[in-house]
Amino acid sequence: MGVRKLKPVTPGQRHKIVSNFDMVTTSTPEKSLLKPKKKSGGRNSSGRMTMRYIGGGHKQKYRVIDFLRDKEGVEGTVKTVEYDPNRTARIALVNYADGEKRYIIAPNGIQVGQKIISGKSVSPEIGNSLYLSDIPLGTIVHNIELKPGKGAILARSAGTYAQLVSREGKYAAIKLPSGEVRLVLTTCKATIGSVSNPDHSLERSGKAGRSRWKGRRPRVRGVVMNPVDHPMGGGEGRASGGHPRSRKGLRAKGFKTRTPKKYSNKYIVERRKK
Repeated sequence: MGVRKLKPVTPGQRHKIVSNFDMVTTSTPEKSLLKPKKKSGGRNSSGRMTMRYIGGGHKQKYRVIDFLRDKEGVEGTVKTVEYDPNRTARIALVNYADGEKRYIIAPNGIQVGQKIISGKSVSPEIGNSLYLSDIPLGTIVHNIELKPGKGAILARSAGTYAQLVSREGKYAAIKLPSGEVRLVLTTCKATIGSVSNPDHSLERSGKAGRSRWKGRRPRVRGVVMNPVDHPMGGGEGRASGGHPRSRKGLRAKGFKTRTPKKYSNKYIVERRKK
């Protein structure tokens, strides 16, 4: 994976850095795995705007991704690696031996024609999905379940990965992309390797119009609003706005919003780095 910087032929291309899509092998998605994706424009069922700065955007279709990897013992072959407009990572189309087709999050380094499999007593190779009880310590993993059989939740975005640190009893300690060390049941599944498209963080849109294509409308700073619209609004001239707060008045810098008595606190061994 890599990025390419465009020549400044137009003002919008001066700072534009895009992916070179060298991993992508086709531009036509698998029709049987597509679903319609409806846009709300930030409106609720009454037609009232409840989320601001949402609207427009290019029409998209959702690609159904297999986060469960519950086809155990059936070998699959990677047919294509594709771009997915709904996520930062690339996706891979897998043809299984019984004829079924499924999309998975493409691991970094996966190749067309590569064989992948999931289940117990499977070799820990890139793209294979194993239970945390069977993965060697120190292995880089992604697509990690938090509850057995519920599907992958952790480490799914471009370039991310977690590391299996230790195992004790029925729990495994995993170091997450944020730096947090967390206990997860060993009966949960994870996929070997890191997520594809690691250079996503280097990309630059180059112009505001690309945000509109993604369905993002311009976001207005609270400081420039009136006092009736935002706690930081109003004042004579260009006032700083006082202490940083959200629109609802909650402090924005350093104020902890996590519930102190949250049930999952006991599973966090080490907090993420500040």
